[in-house]
Amino acid sequence: MIKRINDLLAGLPMTIVAGVFLLFDLIPHLAGEFSGDEIELHFLPFDPAWITVMISGIPLLYLAVWRIVHNKGISKISSALLISIAMFAAIAVGDLFAAGEVAFIMAIGALLEESTTDRAKKGLRKLIDLAPTKGRRINNDGHEELVAAEDIGKDDILRIFPGETIPTDGVIIKGETSVDQSIMTGESIPVDKTAGDSVFCGTINRFGSIDIRATSVSENSSLQKLIRMVEDAEKKQAPMQRIADKAASYLVPIALLIAIIAYIATGNIVTAVTVLVVFCPCALVLATPTAIMAAIGQATKHGVIIKSGEALEKMGKVDTIAFDKTGTLTYGRLEISDIAVIDSGMNEDHLLSLAASAESRSEHPLGKAIVEGARSRGIEIKEAEDFMMFSGRGIGAAVDSEPILCGSERFISENGISICGEALDILGSFRSEGKVSILVASGKSVIGIVALSDVMKENAKDMVSKLSAMNAETVLLTGDNRKAADYLASKIGIKEVRAELLPEEKVLNIEAMRKAGHKVCMIGDGVNDAPALKSADVSVAMGSMGSDIAIDAADIALMSDDISKIPYLKRLSNATVKTIKASITLSMCINAVAIILSLLGLLNPTTGALVHNAGSCFVVLIAALLYDRKFE
Repeated sequence: MIKRINDLLAGLPMTIVAGVFLLFDLIPHLAGEFSGDEIELHFLPFDPAWITVMISGIPLLYLAVWRIVHNKGISKISSALLISIAMFAAIAVGDLFAAGEVAFIMAIGALLEESTTDRAKKGLRKLIDLAPTKGRRINNDGHEELVAAEDIGKDDILRIFPGETIPTDGVIIKGETSVDQSIMTGESIPVDKTAGDSVFCGTINRFGSIDIRATSVSENSSLQKLIRMVEDAEKKQAPMQRIADKAASYLVPIALLIAIIAYIATGNIVTAVTVLVVFCPCALVLATPTAIMAAIGQATKHGVIIKSGEALEKMGKVDTIAFDKTGTLTYGRLEISDIAVIDSGMNEDHLLSLAASAESRSEHPLGKAIVEGARSRGIEIKEAEDFMMFSGRGIGAAVDSEPILCGSERFISENGISICGEALDILGSFRSEGKVSILVASGKSVIGIVALSDVMKENAKDMVSKLSAMNAETVLLTGDNRKAADYLASKIGIKEVRAELLPEEKVLNIEAMRKAGHKVCMIGDGVNDAPALKSADVSVAMGSMGSDIAIDAADIALMSDDISKIPYLKRLSNATVKTIKASITLSMCINAVAIILSLLGLLNPTTGALVHNAGSCFVVLIAALLYDRKFE
């Protein structure tokens, strides 16, 4: 019953009502203090401050009692307890305005903090939605049957057609294909698979039909492990603890001791109550949420969505920033990077025209990238005849009656075409740079090579340089191959590279860095990054091109793919922490002066409450300056 009352009274509309009634009570008090003539509000049959005390005081009292009952040790003593004591003391001496004022300021602080720490919970639900619900099982008699995913057993034989989601982890026993496993590894292109290769639950079979033998099923599948990691990491996230509550174990006994000494020394209970009123840490409570709200508003103007004040505070303490590769430091799209002509009788444009014409009917991302690259260069694309696609290996077609093969080194060799030493040297060079190579053959010889690579973001190098200048170490964590990761890292200035990582391995790497004493920020964009994002001290997702799951899992989202916002975010966080510390210092100084004035008899509960309110206003004003501050 008490909880229901607390929920009913603690919302924004009721807090506004409490503020209106407190304002009604302020008018006669100001008249009485400065003119000596008390004004009576005849249209109300009771002191309006009672409404404020009821609306804002009951939730405060409930919180204080709840912490005494449920918390352990010194944490039983909180700022809510001190303010509740001050509220009852003010009521006892008949100063309802002072009682209502301290409760109302705390209610405002609670609302501000709640508005900055409320975060979306949709990410886990979307991740669960990715889990396949059915699979096509092959019975002993060779017939197919659709079964629920949870009914698939270990060593069952499953058939997956092109476009279908793989229902469980397994090993291919028949067929060849290309699998989009970006959900697990973040790789920008489908991975060619053949008999003996492993496949993961939740990944998508893009081309050929395959039969697999189930290895890890149901709750043991890789996707279910991914879901559990996000769940576990979510539980590890502790709510932001108020600075006032950290200090409450000292403030409460000190305030009570000073109030008792004041009463003994003066014999005036009003002086003791005044001390309690001005000692209330309302400005201290407001320092954190108001500064954070201003900083969040500042960030929003720059396209950075910060989901919680805790994330903003932690960002200022980060000393290590871990990046995913694809979609974060790169654009996540393949483009032609190199065209190597082997046949001396042709040029680059002719070679690209032949390759693009042959690939024009291909559905493979590599083929599409070659066609798109040719079109962007204005290269003629001719009609291809006798087109044939060999899943996961390459294609064949006739262009102007000339037979053309495009594909992997293995595919070209299987068709009886020898690869000369020059071509092998070029292939080795491209591999060392992490590029994907498509050999182009005509007749019985290789005529050239088209290399493709993910496009690095132009501002990535400058961003890493700025972070290094701020003493932040950078680390590359990626599911891509080692050579591609090393090449990219060398181009943009990242010295530490950890490649070919599955989602759980990214988590282990982040946990290892945290155990080593580092404060880690993880920046990523894919579904596979969600557990790592949740495991880091603070996380950032790429908003415009990132997956919804990554965005929901992260503490901060960049609403564009502009990673130059990362240094800005670090500076903003540093400034916010400094502003909070300055506000806390100011509030403590105001409290100290107010206590001295109270002991000298220059303040009573009402005027003390006004001074107390002025301190809170100063804190809010200082925080508001963050909103329009200019950052480089």
